[in-house]
Amino acid sequence: MSAAGVDIVELGLRSAENTSFKGACAFTTDRFLNTLRIPNSLKVGVMINANELIENGEFQEYKLEKLFPNNLVGSKLSVVRVACHTHEFEKALPAARWLKDKGYSVGFNLMQISERSEQEIKQLAILANQYPLDVLYFADSMGSMNPEKTQKIIEWLKTQWKGDLGIHTHDNMGLALSNTLRAVETGCTWLDSTVTGMGRGPGNARTEELAIELAEKTGRHVNLVPLMTMITKDFKPMQQKCGWGTNTYYYLAGKYGIHPTYIQEMLNDPRYDEEDLLAVIDHLRIEGGKSFSLQKLNTARSFYKEIAAGEWSPKDLFENKEVLLLGSGPGVQKHRSALEAYIKERSPLVLALNTQNSVSAELISLRIACHPVRLLADGTELNKLPQPLITPYSMLPEEVQKSLSHNKILDFGLRVQADSFEFNQKWCTTPNPLVVAYALATATSGNAKKILLAGFDGYGADDPRTKEMQELIKQYQATAQAIPLLSITKTRYSVETKSIYAL
Repeated sequence: MSAAGVDIVELGLRSAENTSFKGACAFTTDRFLNTLRIPNSLKVGVMINANELIENGEFQEYKLEKLFPNNLVGSKLSVVRVACHTHEFEKALPAARWLKDKGYSVGFNLMQISERSEQEIKQLAILANQYPLDVLYFADSMGSMNPEKTQKIIEWLKTQWKGDLGIHTHDNMGLALSNTLRAVETGCTWLDSTVTGMGRGPGNARTEELAIELAEKTGRHVNLVPLMTMITKDFKPMQQKCGWGTNTYYYLAGKYGIHPTYIQEMLNDPRYDEEDLLAVIDHLRIEGGKSFSLQKLNTARSFYKEIAAGEWSPKDLFENKEVLLLGSGPGVQKHRSALEAYIKERSPLVLALNTQNSVSAELISLRIACHPVRLLADGTELNKLPQPLITPYSMLPEEVQKSLSHNKILDFGLRVQADSFEFNQKWCTTPNPLVVAYALATATSGNAKKILLAGFDGYGADDPRTKEMQELIKQYQATAQAIPLLSITKTRYSVETKSIYAL
């Protein structure tokens, strides 16, 4: 960092919260700092969260005393930044005087400022003038800013704040470096970056790129060899393992002002496939997702109109029938010949999930699909397929309805409610929007006699999708109306299994 022209290295957080295991840089204690060899040319900083300093709506000095027991002369620490939301700013500002009295340089980092109006931003700058801040920072928390918006915020702040300004950018839309350089041109003198952009989700402006740009602007010579060596040796392997960096989902989150943690949570959860991710983003675009909420994320997996409705009863086709449910696992293709022979001999009602096509089309009786984004993605193909399509048409978003021109739609309603199965004449309730759950509920509402499963191979033992499917099957089998399930190809799930070859 020293060779690359960096002035301050913020090594981590200093937090008093200790509810789960975190590494040394979540606390960055003086004892930890004393174990590090730090060049004399570098200053060391930490960040603290304003919400840890506020209790019952008031600033609590004792909390700072706990976090910073030593004065500047007794610590390798030089700089302390306080990260705060705009509603915490005024209450947390007294921390600036306390920290200055200890000898530290002090900055306040305003999060989600791009969501505030010109008047609100200027008022924040007026408040900052009343305290001894060394730098007033703002963060592009949503990664939604462009250079023009960046410049405008800086100009608003500068009308009231005469001290140093700093910027912390996120790279959702690939603009972290551009926004930082525009900030330099507009008067920011404290600039954040991370090596390879390392940071939660889409990450930040990249130190290696910013160092090159600033060296060119200032005419200062920097030596990038140690930094690039470290990137190759340490940071690139870490990036491959941890996966930070922007992608299309983070881009959309930045574009629509959605908190990036929603994307991070979904990308780390294999239960969310491409259609889930896009559907949740679209839901949050409309409903709002500026603050992360796990409950809102779970709710966003339900994409249907609130009132359950449908126009078709499965009893017309399913009553007293043996139903063969074709899943998307490789078992269908692997055992295709045996499955086709069974269908020809026993004539079950063959129900294929989505666009499953590993079995000859003439042997498939019906198709079933329910996920709105999957229906949008597969609409053109589904419209061409000859089999009738079971879907909760009445409850789908209007744009999805318009995409379906299939002339044989069987409208069976779907309501999603956690831990619930319910079977009605023209609609059902399932615990999640998985098409498997919808298919089981459809067959059960239609009074089918038996359900055979093929192509439900399952995932790895540690894969969350395995757990979700196991729980789904368990919940279904616990209902009074559950129909016996029999897997006729290899499966990881807890259902009775027989071989299609013996049958």
